[in-house]
Amino acid sequence: MTSPNAHDIKVLNGLIETTLDSADGYREAAAETENAAYRGLFEQRSFERRRVADDLQGTVRTLGGEPEDDGSILAKAHRAFLDIKHALLRDEQAVVNTVEQGEDFIKARFEKALEDSDVSATTRETIRRAYGTVREGHDQMRDLKHSREGRADADGRLYPN
Repeated sequence: MTSPNAHDIKVLNGLIETTLDSADGYREAAAETENAAYRGLFEQRSFERRRVADDLQGTVRTLGGEPEDDGSILAKAHRAFLDIKHALLRDEQAVVNTVEQGEDFIKARFEKALEDSDVSATTRETIRRAYGTVREGHDQMRDLKHSREGRADADGRLYPN
């Protein structure tokens, strides 16, 4: 017999997995960067993502399900590839770009969940609250990426001092 909350649990567990991947990605980005300000920012975001995952896990338990407690294997493989890429490039911009790409992915996953018409109103509200934190992180990393790109352009040949 299928639980009446099965769909909500499935959607939430997918978001938990993605959110844990994001927290792990931020933790690894903090370890990779040599910039102390970025390290603090990435550690803060990792902590926030863990908190979002904890909240979503609590909701899954309330719905009678077993929450995800680990990220995806695909994300781990992707981060290993990016570790190699970053080691070869030794570039802060590469770290920021990677973090921002991850932010695009998690934001899209939450938006898709919010659009799911089969999710209950209560679960949708839980997702909406979590999405606020995700969107804030996305926007901050997007702005950081564009700021770094603008600075690189200003330092380039097209913008003499």
